[in-house]
Order: sequence, then C-alpha cells, then structure tokens
Amino acid sequence: MNDPILQLLGLAKKAGRLEIGEEPVGAVCRARRAKLLLLAADAAPNTHRRCAHFGETGSILFLELPHSKAELGFVLGRSSVAILALTDAGFAAGVGEKLERIDPARYGPAAQQLRQSADRTLQRQREKRRHIENLQTKKSKATGPSKKTAPPVSPAASGRPARNKAPAPRPSAGHKRLTIQHKPQATKPAGYPEKRGGFHDK
Repeated sequence: MNDPILQLLGLAKKAGRLEIGEEPVGAVCRARRAKLLLLAADAAPNTHRRCAHFGETGSILFLELPHSKAELGFVLGRSSVAILALTDAGFAAGVGEKLERIDPARYGPAAQQLRQSADRTLQRQREKRRHIENLQTKKSKATGPSKKTAPPVSPAASGRPARNKAPAPRPSAGHKRLTIQHKPQATKPAGYPEKRGGFHDK
C-alpha cells in the first residue's frame, strides 16, 4: 500500500477515472476516452494481445506495470486485475512519471509522451474556459445594466409651473334630478249640484 503507483491507481478509481477489466477497457478504447492502458506483470499472453489490439484501435499507449494481478486486485478491491485503463490525462501522466523513476530507460519515452498529452489537454481546457468567459462578458456588455425608472418629481421640486387641472366633467343628463310640480286639484263648493244626464236637479 505504500507503493506510489498503487496509491495513484486507488485515487483514480475513487475519482471515477479508472476502468477495470477487458470489457470496460475495450469500451473506453473504442470511444477514444482512454488515455493510458496498463497491464499486470503476470498477465496471460492472450490478455497481452487484447491490450495491444485495444491500443491500436484507439491509438492509445499501453504499458506493463511492475505489479502482479494480485497486487492490483488487492488495491482495487478485486481478487485479481490484469488490465486497466486510465481515462484522465493527469492521472496517466502521474503514473508515467512514477514509472520513469523506477526505470528511466524503460519508461522514460512513454512518460514524456504522457506529459505532453496532459499539457495539451490542460491547454485545451484553459482555452475552453477562456472562450466561455469571453462569451459571458460580451453578453453582459450587449444587455447592459438594467435601467431603473426614477420616481415622479413634483412641479415645485422641478421648478416648472404647475399645469391647470382640467375642469371636472359635468354630470350627464341622466344624472339630473328631476322635480315634478303637482298642481292643486280644484275643489267644488258646497252645495254645488252634480250633473246628471245633462240636466240639473232642482
């Protein structure tokens, strides 16, 4: 567990940047997501051929680790592990650097290639972030600051003469109050004879 390579592989697994086994490794290689293929020191010849085929399919570098299948399995929580694939350029460069320290003649060229690949990936990420920031800056300049409406100012405060208000509208004819004058009814004097049939009763 004190081995720096095994520790780095454990970190890559926790980060979700490590694929274990032939099927997952083959899938990421076909999708061109793998950055480095790793092979156990005691892997079978058939596994060597599959690893070479995966590397050719995705144009991916593969290296043989100085660790057995049991050692890799113990660190990664498996009974044994023969083939691995790192999907992160930073982790791949880190493994290459640690292998170079063990055997510079054997792993030196591969470590340099992995460092260059990691630098290119980092540069692309920076350019992408810069492009997004530029787009956000242009968008904010195009929209401009939000305009706030000022509260109304009274004529006295503004120094302008106040305008005469329009006269209140007169009530319409429908709202006029009608008054009806009642004429007094004429009363007949007492003893006034009533007309019956055109003749007066005596």
